[in-house]
Amino acid sequence: MTGVLHGVDFSGGERAGGKIWIATRAPGRPVTNERGFDHRSLAERIAASGGDGHRHLWRIDAPFALASETLASHAVPQRWEDASAWLASFATPREWRQACRAVSRREPRRRADRAARTPMAPSNLRVFKQTWTAIVRVLAPLAARGVRIEPLAGPADARVVVAEGCPASVLHLRGWPTRGYKGQGDPPRRVRERIVDHLREEGLDLPPRIAAAAIDDPEGDALDALLLVTDPVQTVIPVEALVEGWVY
Repeated sequence: MTGVLHGVDFSGGERAGGKIWIATRAPGRPVTNERGFDHRSLAERIAASGGDGHRHLWRIDAPFALASETLASHAVPQRWEDASAWLASFATPREWRQACRAVSRREPRRRADRAARTPMAPSNLRVFKQTWTAIVRVLAPLAARGVRIEPLAGPADARVVVAEGCPASVLHLRGWPTRGYKGQGDPPRRVRERIVDHLREEGLDLPPRIAAAAIDDPEGDALDALLLVTDPVQTVIPVEALVEGWVY
């Protein structure tokens, strides 16, 4: 790993301050994990991170783009800038989803979703708020400030890079437990303990307090943020990713 790696367990809710976790892994330092950010303060934290002279990669657990099929069905040009502007033309994520369903009830998956085995499509009922809010309130403002939105927008040599991540994809890729770690009681807690052990074997320096918080969190949000500071897999992206995004 080079530079500083951040993992963000994101929430698309209006009152997201208690739900957004940011894990940070810097060379030679223990991993940190904190929460208490809303969408604006998250964007500010990302934009300001490059001020320390280091390169920063932020992986956020939210869809960064829409399926080409969705854009085509609404006559939106196949460019991320046009897609983000189209999303921003709706006052709320629910208005956007209603507009989508007025045209088609299909929920197209991206090539990135199939490749990374993400659980749901960007317009899915359980994900659409994440998609709209991440793009409209976080990514588009960051792109306007010169942050690289990989591989969709911004300067390729930017010191701060934001990329889509998915905890479920990390678990699938490494062969770790993909289900059963969220919930109250002993069985889910034991699964969280196993995943924390795997993270340490992966090389993450997890202080006891950080590990305990991830194990004690029944919703799995703290653990999801930690999964996103594992080393990203190097890959050659297909041409579709320049419109639909890619999961790293």
